[in-house]
Amino acid sequence: MDDRQFRNAMGKFATGVTVVAAEVDGSVHGMTANAFMSVSLNPKLVVVSIAEKAQMLEKIKQSGTFSVNILAANQQDLSMIFAGQVKNNKEVVFDHLDGVPVVPNALAQISCMVSATHEEGDHTLFIGKVTGIQVNDSEPLIYYSGKYRSLAED
Repeated sequence: MDDRQFRNAMGKFATGVTVVAAEVDGSVHGMTANAFMSVSLNPKLVVVSIAEKAQMLEKIKQSGTFSVNILAANQQDLSMIFAGQVKNNKEVVFDHLDGVPVVPNALAQISCMVSATHEEGDHTLFIGKVTGIQVNDSEPLIYYSGKYRSLAED
């Protein structure tokens, strides 16, 4: 199989959209990611997968903390900014949860402390011990087959 076929197959898995954020030397860095999942309830652990070529990789290593922000349907613009799809100089102002930068009004804000890293293929998996959670009620931003989507009403 070629890379495009693999990517197309993986795109058939509908996911939520997150922004992963970390702060280094007082500067907040973020990236859009859909490679996120919960790992454990006790202790509360999550994992994000970051490409070795992504600038965020070193930022999380330096910080030792990160947040996962599950975006709401009305936050597609933030997803596009942090995916590098929009070259807008719009400044994004972050809130903080447990001392970690989080995206305001995200569906869920999850602050984490890095508890382990695993290098696999061309990515590093960061296991995060959850240190704080804030949940809001709204519709999620969905990504499927290379496009943003929304939930259909029943």
